[in-house]
Order: sequence, then structure tokens, then C-alpha cells
Amino acid sequence: MNTMARRRLLLAAICAVAVSTIYAAQPVLARIGDDLGIPEADLGWIVTAGQLGYLIGLVLLVPLGDMFDRRRLLVGHLSLSAGGVLLAAVADRLWLLLSALALVGLLAVVVQMAVAYAADLSSPTERGRTLGIVTSGVILGILGSRVFAGGLAALWGWRSVYLTLAVLLLALAYLALRLLPTDLRTERPTYGQVLFSLGRLFHEGLFLSRGLIAFFLFASFGTLWSGLALPLAAEPWNLDTAQIGLFGVAGLAGALGAARAGRWADSGQADIVTGAALVLLAVSWVATGQVAWSLWAVVVGVVVLDFAVQAVHVSNQHLLTTARPGRTGSVIGGYMVFYSLGSALGATATTTVYSTYGWTGSSVLGGVFSLCALAVWAVGRRVVAGDRRSVAA
Repeated sequence: MNTMARRRLLLAAICAVAVSTIYAAQPVLARIGDDLGIPEADLGWIVTAGQLGYLIGLVLLVPLGDMFDRRRLLVGHLSLSAGGVLLAAVADRLWLLLSALALVGLLAVVVQMAVAYAADLSSPTERGRTLGIVTSGVILGILGSRVFAGGLAALWGWRSVYLTLAVLLLALAYLALRLLPTDLRTERPTYGQVLFSLGRLFHEGLFLSRGLIAFFLFASFGTLWSGLALPLAAEPWNLDTAQIGLFGVAGLAGALGAARAGRWADSGQADIVTGAALVLLAVSWVATGQVAWSLWAVVVGVVVLDFAVQAVHVSNQHLLTTARPGRTGSVIGGYMVFYSLGSALGATATTTVYSTYGWTGSSVLGGVFSLCALAVWAVGRRVVAGDRRSVAA
């Protein structure tokens, strides 16, 4: 295995473990509630604390990657995150647990630093391939953390999940220090300049269109993964937690297969891949909506949806980092704000719609989100084509 391949795998592993620190609480919420005596109505704050910290970190911490040595930033964030999850593991009060998880969420933006670092380490002809592999680690962490946390909690309790994450984070910090190159800078912008540059991105057509696509893309993703457990646990299937967790494995198959999208992006097909994948995303909801009649249809829908999400996500990041090679940290951080807001919308909306209209309503909602993303892509292409004709004239 060559040096670049080892770096890709290490950065993918960092993404997988770091993002797991946010999502590991979801399958063990009931156990945490029982242990700490937390009312069911307040359990949602355990997930929300991490998400709020993450959103703040996207704006305030990720741009630091455009100022300082990203290897040192990775090592520092991973080490501090290990301290945060250790604090969560020993928390005996809700306020202490929430504080720890908010800190962990804040530092979980090391994922975006790793993605931006990977983009800069790659040659232009291999950037898409690298982004495909590294961002596959993100999906691996989001989906795999459900299986990982559920299994550990069943054997040794929910605290063992965070103790294990602490060990993994420290091990990755050591490997990053040993295996990743120093990230030398020829220029050092101030923090104010970096934040100003981030704000200006929201006035750029390409950034806004790709950001809005990401918003609706991850709203659709959140609709599925925050709501699918509800119909699976209900009649006629009555699946238990472990069985429901296996659907995450199906999602991993689709997400990891989409690493191929990076190679397509390298060949100049990122925009076409985006449109085709968004069509697949919309079609996947037809299969996923059949949960009352066929679990196999749901499996197919899950695989297709996760493939489509990963393909669009990789293509978006490839286009944005190529357009702004000197500001990859700010670009990735700003782009992921759309991701975070879309995920939150999908997670909140799907449970609300499900309570009134069942899984059919949630499936329609997910399909509408995907069609909105497709519409943004189509309008964005038309605007770009119009600009090109104006320039030619």
C-alpha cells in the first residue's frame, strides 16, 4: 500500500470515529435515561447537545484549517474529544452529560478538517477518488455507530461505548501525528479574514446551489434514518433494536459503493453524477415506502438512497474544493452548515409527519426533499449555462 493510500484510510478512520461520537447516543438513549433517571421527554436533549456543538464548530473551528497546520489541529481535536467522551462516560448528572456531549459535538468538526486536508493532500486528478474514500468514513461512522453502540451497550452498558471511543480517538491522534505530513503554509490569514471569507461564500452562486442541494439531500437522509425504526418496530414486523440496527449494514453497502463517484468526479462528470444520483434518491423512496408489505423492498431502497447521498456529497465537495483550492477549510465548513440544518429538519419533520400520516407520509416527505434537491440542481445548471452564453456573446 502506497503512502497516499495509507493516508486516505487513516483520514477515513478519523472521520468514522469522530462522527460516531455524535451519533453513538441514539441507539442507547433509553439505557442512558434509565441509568440517570432522565424523563423520556428530555432524552432528545442528549442528541441535540451534540448537534448544537457541531453546528457552532462548523462556523468557528473548521476555518482554523485555513490558518494553521492541520496535522496539529487533527491531533489536538482528537485528544480533546477523547477527554470529552471520557467525561460523558463518567457523567452522573444530566447537565454534566449534556456539557460533555456539547464539547464532543464541537470537536467532532475534526471530520471536516480531515476532509479538507485530504483534498489538499491529493493531486487534482485524484481529488475525487480521495474525497470518495475519506467521506465514506463519515457514512460508515454515522450508520456503523448504531450497530457498534447497540452491541457494546448490550454487553457492558452504555458507558462502555464512550470508553471505547476514547481509546480509539487517542489511538488515531497518535497515528495522525506519526503518519500525516506537516501542513506547511505559505500565507497566514487572520481569523477575522477567514471568517469574512466564509461569509462571502454565501453570496457565490456555485456555493449556494451546492449548499441548497446538500440541505435537501440530508433532509431526505435524515427523514429515513430518524424515522425508519418506527414502522419496523410496529405491526406487522415488530422488529427488536438489534434487528433494526441491521438495516444500517444495508446502508453501508450503498454508501461504500458510492466511493466510485469520486473517480467519476475526477473525470469531469461531477455535475452529471449529481443529477443522476438525485433521480435515484427520489426513486429510492418508492421502494422504502413499501415497508408495510416487503422488508426486501426497504433494503433495496436503503442501499440506493445511501449510494445516491454519498455520490452527491462527494461530487459537491469535489466541485467546491476545486473552485476554492486555497480555502478548503472555509468551503467545507460552510457547506456542512447546510448539511447540519438539513439533517435536523429531516429528523424533526419525519417523526411529526409519521405521528399523523404514518410511514407513507414520511416517505412522501423524503421524496419531496429529494425532488427539491433535483430542482435546485436543474436551476443551477440553467443559470451556469446562461452565464456561459452571456460571456460568449
